[in-house]
Amino acid sequence: MRKQLVTTVENVLAEDADTVLLLGDIGVFGFRNAFQNHSTRVFNIGILEQATISMAAGLTKVNLIPIVHTIAPFLVERCLEQLKDDFGYQKLNGNFISVGASYDYAALGCTHHCPGDIQALKTIPGMQIIVPGTSKEFDTLFNSCYNNGSPTYYRLSERENKVSPIVEFGKANVLKKGSLATIVVIGTMLMNVWEASKDLDVTIIYYTTLAPFDEKTLQENLSGNKIIVCEPFYEGGTASDIINALQFVPIIIKFIGVPKIFLSNYGKATDHDTAIGLSVENISERIRNFIYE
Repeated sequence: MRKQLVTTVENVLAEDADTVLLLGDIGVFGFRNAFQNHSTRVFNIGILEQATISMAAGLTKVNLIPIVHTIAPFLVERCLEQLKDDFGYQKLNGNFISVGASYDYAALGCTHHCPGDIQALKTIPGMQIIVPGTSKEFDTLFNSCYNNGSPTYYRLSERENKVSPIVEFGKANVLKKGSLATIVVIGTMLMNVWEASKDLDVTIIYYTTLAPFDEKTLQENLSGNKIIVCEPFYEGGTASDIINALQFVPIIIKFIGVPKIFLSNYGKATDHDTAIGLSVENISERIRNFIYE
């Protein structure tokens, strides 16, 4: 997705003279052509993430469109106050593009993990949250949202789904209809969930926009009274959305996501998947146990 990020943002920089790119010492080499072609609108601010968010707010106040990019924990957790006060409270337009969450950078340890980004940002009223599952989806969603008047978070990953449905901001996709249960799957979790449930008679609803949350599609396509929510961040991150959407329906919910523990081992992201129960085999077993228990 990061290659697509460069292509997408460079195209927007070329087409929209009001856009400004601010980097947090990440992606500098990738955007080398942008530095050369748009030298007055591309800046590496360095490891000054909180100041960068406030700078972006200032750019918005003079009718420019800021795009901020760095690793998820430094963009979200380190800058939560600035995102809340400078953008959320003032209802400003801005684009915040992360990479690495939840533990894509497993080899760099816990300081570079960020499974809590979605739950943190959902505390900011008006913050739009987008979790694309492929490069193509990011390109589509960014181009439709980057100047829509709201602060928007794009959660990119080093991994991608094998399938890429046509997505629309604020809309979920019904990828499969079944009768036993409903699986709500978010972003890059689709690749493992699809394989894990391919022979099950279940409905699969795919979300790439989490805020605003598409309640209508879930309400109209609910199958049975069991819901499995598969999310690539701390489990339960979408609990309030699911419950609010189905508050008058008797349901049983299971959340499959990142457990709230510190992942202290190093290695690859797939190693963490296996360790915390998010491999294809793990997910398949957990879904079947829940449906047939």
